[in-house]
Order: sequence, then C-alpha cells, then structure tokens
Amino acid sequence: MTRTQTKDDDLIPAPSRVEGPNRRAFLLDRRTTLDAAPGTETTARWLRTTLGAAFGLPLRDTAGENATHSVRLRLDDTLAPEAYRLDVLTNQVAEITGGGPAGVFWGAQTLRQLLGPDAFRKAPAKQEPVAVVTARTIEDAPRFGWRGLLLDVSRHFLPKDDVLRYVDLLAAHKLNVLHLHLTDDQGWRIEIRRHPRLTEVGSWRARSKWGHRASPLWDETPHGGFYTQDDIREIVAYAAERHVTVVPEIDLPGHSQAAIAAYPELGNTDVVDTTALTVWDTWGVNPNVLAPTEAVLRFYEGVFEEVLDLFPSPFVHVGGDECPKDQWKASPAAQARIEELGVGDEDGLQSWFIRHFARWLAARGRRLIGWDEILEGGLAEGAAVSSWRGYAGGVAAAEAGHDVVMCPEQQVYLDHRQAPGDEEPMPIGYVRTLEDVYRFEPVPPGLSPEAAAHILGTQANVWTEVMENRSRIDYQVFPRLAAFAEVAWSALPAPEARDYSGFERRMHTHYRRLDALGVDYRPPAGPHPRQQRPAPEGLECSLGRPLEGTPPIV
Repeated sequence: MTRTQTKDDDLIPAPSRVEGPNRRAFLLDRRTTLDAAPGTETTARWLRTTLGAAFGLPLRDTAGENATHSVRLRLDDTLAPEAYRLDVLTNQVAEITGGGPAGVFWGAQTLRQLLGPDAFRKAPAKQEPVAVVTARTIEDAPRFGWRGLLLDVSRHFLPKDDVLRYVDLLAAHKLNVLHLHLTDDQGWRIEIRRHPRLTEVGSWRARSKWGHRASPLWDETPHGGFYTQDDIREIVAYAAERHVTVVPEIDLPGHSQAAIAAYPELGNTDVVDTTALTVWDTWGVNPNVLAPTEAVLRFYEGVFEEVLDLFPSPFVHVGGDECPKDQWKASPAAQARIEELGVGDEDGLQSWFIRHFARWLAARGRRLIGWDEILEGGLAEGAAVSSWRGYAGGVAAAEAGHDVVMCPEQQVYLDHRQAPGDEEPMPIGYVRTLEDVYRFEPVPPGLSPEAAAHILGTQANVWTEVMENRSRIDYQVFPRLAAFAEVAWSALPAPEARDYSGFERRMHTHYRRLDALGVDYRPPAGPHPRQQRPAPEGLECSLGRPLEGTPPIV
C-alpha cells in the first residue's frame, strides 16, 4: 500500500519547467539510501532528518556505491548556483542535480513537496511503508537572488526556537534571506559583551501598548528577552545549513530609545534628561535619537565589531529610517556639529551617520543596507537600499546605481490586515489579500534595463507591534508568504496576467502542508473564532483603512 502523493503541478513556488509524465514512479521505502556527492552533504543531512523522520526511514549513506535504491545528490557547474534539476531515472532512483549546494537543497525541497503533506511531519502519521512520487523531470531556478522575510523581534521578542522554526518555514518556500530586526525603541535583542547594559536594561520594558498606538489598552505584563551570542551563532549556523542568509539590523540614528535607556550618554543630553528614559512601551516614531558625537560612533563601532563576528552576511542593515530631527535642531551641541562637519543641516547630519558606517563596513568587507530614507542627503558608494515607502525610493536608488531590495509597505507588509471587517485580529494598515500579494511585481514598470539590473530581489516585512506571539505571527504571515515566495522565485507573467485561480487550486494542497507543519495560518474562509480579536470599539483602525489615513510605523 502506498501513500497518496502530490501532483507535480501542486508545487509552490511553481517551477520553471516540468517534463513528462512518463510511466515510471519513484518509490521511497526502507531500501532507499542517500548517495551524496562531495559538496551535497548538508542536503543529505537535511533529507535524513526530515524525510527520514516523517516516514520512519533510515536513509543510509551509500555515497560512491552506485546504489540501486537511492536518492542521488549531484553538482553540475553548468547550472546556475541555485538552479536544480530533479529526474526520476528508474522507479528506484531519483537524482537531484544542482548548480551549487543551494540548488541541490532547493531540489530536495521540491522532492519533499512531491512526497505529499505527510513529508512535512516530524514522525510517521500512518503505517503504510512506502511513499510514491510521480516521475517527471523538473528544471527550476529562482528569478531573484534575494528572497527574504524581515522578522521584527524587537517589538515582540520571539524565542530562539521560534526563530529556528521560521528558518525552516522560509526554506520550505525557497526563500533565502532572514532579516532580523534586532534593535528598536521597544527592545534590544542581541548580547553585546562590551556593553552589557544593552541587554540588562534595554531588553525589557515594563508594559506594552495593546493594539495600534492609538488604542487605549495596555498589557501590563513586562516584556523582554534577548539572544545570547551563542544563540545567534546557532541561528546563523542552522540557517546556513538550509542556505538561508541571516541579515542583522542594528537601527540608528533613530529608533534608539532602548539603547539610550541603557546608556543615557548616547542621547542628546543637552536638550533632554536621558537618565529618565526607559525602554519605550508604545509604538510609533520616537523623538529620542542618537547624539551626533564621536563617542556615539565609537560605541556603535564596538557594537558592529561584535555583530560582524556573529553574522557572515555580506550585508549589514543599519535602519536609518524615521529619524526625527527636533532634538538636533534644539541641541547647541548638534548645531555646532553640523557647522564643524560642514553638512549643512540636520538631514546632512543623518547622512553623515550613515556614510560613516557605510565606509566603516566597507573597510571590513561588508556592505551597508538601510531603509530608503538613507537616500536623503546622499548615499555612499556601495550602499544598498530597502525600498519600503512604495517604489519611489527603490527607483531613485536603482537609477543612481545602487542595489535595491523591494519591500513596499503597500504590497508586502504582512502586519497589514488580510481582509476588511472587524473579524481580523488587530486590523491595522491597508487591506492586502492573498491575491494582492500574488500580483505584487518587484520590478517597477518603466525602470530602465540598467536600473532593473540593480534590483537584488524582494522581501516581505513582518513588524510585530500587534503580534505578541508565534500564533499571531503565523496568522499574519500565512498563507500570504506562499504567494510572496512564488513572486520572488518563479518567472511569473505581468501581474494582471497571473493565473491566480491556478495558484488557489495549488494552495489546497499547500494548506495541508502547512497543517502538517503546525502553522496557525488564516483559513481561506476567514479567521477561526479563536483567531478573531476585533480592535477596541470606536477606533478607526477597524474600518478597513489606516488609522487617520497614516501608514503603519516601522
């Protein structure tokens, strides 16, 4: 007896090319072994721990033995690094060939989908000993090299095991960048050994705003947590085994109240009593920003030195967004600094901050990336831009020769509600349905070919002001992340020509995969009663539009 397999055309994201069918079918059973060529060992380990566990199979190693019952893992440098080909050679041999180790891994993710939703379980759910995958040749490669998800662990801390789980969820959707938003006004989440108060003080707040920043409600439970450096090393290593790059974000010069609460000398002490500041307990744009001093630069250089030791990512995100200039305008010290540096005004002062760290990172072989506000006042050569305030910042950056990651809030901010109406939990932001995300196009129309070449890829952002735990994050992220993954991976036609009905049909199978993974997604028919949490009565954010017409705050 065999398990029910997935149709080849139920894959998400959709592959580039599927040949066949033919009359062969690959049988995965207790005789099946893993034949892993040099360079494919990480995928072999992953297959053994996932498929082996899901089906109760040993999947012994027979590398070099030309086994007749095997999944063969091979490399072919004529393919692009993330490209793969999956072939069923006989009913007992399947072969995954990748242009690089990442390509082999993505091919293994496709094999897992073809083996059916039970392949996503952690232990066998049925007693039938054999799984079957229909025989075809699948050839596939990603459209973009940057296929990411931002996870905001500052506003609401997510325990380490939940971060590791999200690495697996990204990998299951062939996404390859996890952008960790580690610091903000509401919490500092990474251990910095030379500055211990950043976590001793900065990682905890006394209470939290409940819902949108205009809500009258509060959660009086203290909130906090942080990742030790060993936690970070574990997260990075776990992600690397799954070909996911972890990009750290240390926000400056705004969104810094948690750091200033820990070290008051970082703030503008001539205009505000920074010793009275605590970690912020509400949401929005905070007026407390870093002072433009050499001491602050040295402090954050020390932070980044430890960050670079932990994260091998070529990119380091420095935020750079939503930095109010009121304190600098009022500060005699800041005004003297503007004159001393010859930067003209407060915008020039912010640009000075960003340019300094762009040069500092470049001298250490890394690249700065920041939100599109870093374009204001000029941007250092080699720096890249995360375009969040629509397409405009990304277009300007790309036309100026800077690399861009497209993540416009109007399309891919997954904290925004998924449907109109008061049933949506904490319904903030714009309504962005599953279909809206599926029709998102990362490369703006009319962009010159030279500028389009600077679009590194795309990223969905998950800001957690109104997501206090894993279930709430799951609800907001899924199923929309599946649509986003197809946009980021597959060579789709223009948005208006995309086959959304076909995607919906494939999602019927994908929901079963998400069920097997334990993802608390939003059902197609609407939230379960336990998932509903209307906004407080009388708040405009329940009316299907942003509160007071404003976008959510990053």
